[in-house]
Amino acid sequence: MTTTWLDGATATELRRGGLPLNAPWWTTRALTTEPRREALRAVHEGYLAAGADVITAATFRCNLRALRRIGLDEAGLAWMVHAAVGVARAARGTGNALVAASMAPVEDCYRPDLVPPDDELAAEHRWLATELMRVGVDLVLIETMNTEREARIALEQVRAAGGRAWVSFVCASGGRLPSGERLADAASAVARDGAEAVLVNCTVPADAEKALAELREACPGGVIGCYPNNEVRDAGHRWTHVDEVMPAALTPDAYADLLAGWHDAYAPDILGGCCGTTAAHLAAARARLGGTSGAGTEA
Repeated sequence: MTTTWLDGATATELRRGGLPLNAPWWTTRALTTEPRREALRAVHEGYLAAGADVITAATFRCNLRALRRIGLDEAGLAWMVHAAVGVARAARGTGNALVAASMAPVEDCYRPDLVPPDDELAAEHRWLATELMRVGVDLVLIETMNTEREARIALEQVRAAGGRAWVSFVCASGGRLPSGERLADAASAVARDGAEAVLVNCTVPADAEKALAELREACPGGVIGCYPNNEVRDAGHRWTHVDEVMPAALTPDAYADLLAGWHDAYAPDILGGCCGTTAAHLAAARARLGGTSGAGTEA
């Protein structure tokens, strides 16, 4: 079985390089000056050199709600989206990797209680989907979704704008989203709605393994994947944003062992890394598992 390789953490790599990642700018701070954009490009290039088939533009915080809190005018809102994708495309150069755009929850990844009403979700995800299609991304990675409702609305807007999408959920224990919904139900719903792949991300390895088993059962013939969280977090800080570099839970070799075990047990089609992973983690895992399906995958 071949594997499509996602990149690893962008935000934590930027923080490791000394860039503050706090409200209201978050990762969009990396777009504000040429030296910062060069640092972001270097992160993308590091993952490409490690073997990524897909790199993810820094649009995680480029939704209307987050950008308006910075105080940008209408032109500035769109500029941020286009700049993030432009940096990723420049990093790819003439290579074959896909440039994905991140589409995150419009409020907080870990707070399902803050998810806005449907009409607000539709309007905000529609705006970002439209801008992403204008700038020509290859794929939209709808990620770290904590409710089935927002995931389905985001997917609907991407597809309406003419884009292809993967959908990834964040999970708590027992194969459930932070909302309490069953991952299996949410995965089945977005697969029916047209997601080309269903994944789990930003989930600690023990919970991610349970989630992978749920995904394989819910989508027996579908494309599934996982890019887990690799940060050391105690129980009290698991669902909080921390503006500091957290230690890695697994070394590159141990991370490679983890993903190789999942590959054998659950046959995921897509693998990569989330918070706390580095290019070294990706390179070790890719070397352990060997070949890739290439950037042209229809996953």
